[in-house]
Amino acid sequence: MRVYKSIELLVNEIDSIKRRRETIGLVPTMGYLHEGHLSLIRKARKDTDCVVVSIFVNPIQFGPGEDLKQYPRDLNRDLRLCRASGADIVFFPTSKIMYSNGFSSYVNVEGPTDRLCGASRPGHFKGVATVVAKLFNIVNPDIAYFGQKDAQQAIVIKKMVEDLNMPVKIKVQPIVREKDGLAMSSRNAYLNPCQRRQALSLYRSLKLAQELYKKGEKDPKKIIKGMRRVILKEKGAKIDYVSIVDTKKLKGLNRISEKALVAVAVKIGKTRLIDNVILN
Repeated sequence: MRVYKSIELLVNEIDSIKRRRETIGLVPTMGYLHEGHLSLIRKARKDTDCVVVSIFVNPIQFGPGEDLKQYPRDLNRDLRLCRASGADIVFFPTSKIMYSNGFSSYVNVEGPTDRLCGASRPGHFKGVATVVAKLFNIVNPDIAYFGQKDAQQAIVIKKMVEDLNMPVKIKVQPIVREKDGLAMSSRNAYLNPCQRRQALSLYRSLKLAQELYKKGEKDPKKIIKGMRRVILKEKGAKIDYVSIVDTKKLKGLNRISEKALVAVAVKIGKTRLIDNVILN
């Protein structure tokens, strides 16, 4: 496994790989890897000839007062996990390498970024789309892999790829959960034992949504009301949003008559967690 910080050196190797007509799979991450990330690496290993994992805590997707400085980091551990999961190349640039002095070009995907996390975190998806576009240009992947837990991110990236005619296929893989149902996230490391138990309210609320839908409930307002009740039983939980939207434009639904995304964002203490399920 090779590790690169330099864009120029990585691009030289990518050119060699392409000349050999080998396919490239890209797994973009911010590091502090967990089983969710590793499942993406293993999927890329099955699908492609060369697996590239990027590890970069992207500063431009963090807003003022967010956890950029506190975001968990452990490069040595990440490299061991990448090697064990089948990565061929790890790209680990610095912020100065990715955003040189005078950097002023950004990608803004309008529409699906206006709602859910986009409404709560202004500028977040502009930062996400920009760094992913840069990674696509640097790595030139045939397939890029994202997790369903970040459902809105995956939808935004798909829209960017479609609109800008980027020659990359996007594969979204299922959420990986702990045994008790909590969606795996690097930010779970922030939770103390009490908060960890409170965080399960997100999963319980989503399970309730599934149960109500299976029993025939098609009114999003009634489902959301029940979900909010489940979450707010936990005193340490503060709801950012509980929403039921379509799976393309992320617009709210008056009635569930097609595939729908049920998405939640909740603060447990100071930690903001997200989760979702798909209905129908």
